[in-house]
Amino acid sequence: MNASRFTDKSVIVTGAAQGIGKACALRFAAEGARVTIADRAEPQAIEVLAEIEAAGGTGRISLVDLETSDGTRQLMSEVQEAYGRIDVSVHNVGGTIWTKPFWQYADDEIEKEMQRSLWPTLWSCRAVIPYMIEQRAGAIVNVGSVATRGINRVPYSAAKGGVQAITTCLSMELADYGIRINCVAPGGVDVGERAIPRNPSPLTEVDEKGMMDVYEQTLRDTPMGRFGTPDEEAAAITFLAADEASYITGQTLHVAGGGMG
Repeated sequence: MNASRFTDKSVIVTGAAQGIGKACALRFAAEGARVTIADRAEPQAIEVLAEIEAAGGTGRISLVDLETSDGTRQLMSEVQEAYGRIDVSVHNVGGTIWTKPFWQYADDEIEKEMQRSLWPTLWSCRAVIPYMIEQRAGAIVNVGSVATRGINRVPYSAAKGGVQAITTCLSMELADYGIRINCVAPGGVDVGERAIPRNPSPLTEVDEKGMMDVYEQTLRDTPMGRFGTPDEEAAAITFLAADEASYITGQTLHVAGGGMG
């Protein structure tokens, strides 16, 4: 890692209390950034901040509901007030709740999948853009998924396809303002046991079979034949956020062991 790549830059990472978001927050801080950990999971966010500070880094926590416009506006306002600018915004909130054939989803399950995996990125982009336009500079990295070509997750896959479309279209709207926006699409990632389960209810037999089918399909369609790590995803995300990627915008980078969405 380059210890000076983000020196004194203000960096937001949403969903930073665990998984890929946590790996990003730690990496940005190690490279000199002032990191805002944006999440609803307070105990886990506190642990991440403590880890950053123990390593000599700088950070803060914003406890916000990123599934709402108000929550994302609050986040950006808090960061602007704390640091005076927003140089990088990583939009990582999302994740499959159920895994099963599309026709077996209930109406409310479909709505919850979209609410979790599309709206946080859409709202976060809209909330941060005015600050970056004012600066005439900034980098946004959205987190998509190779699930756009997969089974048993159609609502989630549709949400992540939307994230990729947001990225492509906004890159055309924002280029004149000096703002870059890109997307990293992870493949299967081993994040260990989640501190807060995406689905707190016991899995049904249908969901258990659906998850096993997803697992098998993921490995079958990954040429490297393994799951990735949060650090491998964070390495790509920090690269796209850094000045060295200054001529890259509107791209979706599949960090998926050769798998493609």
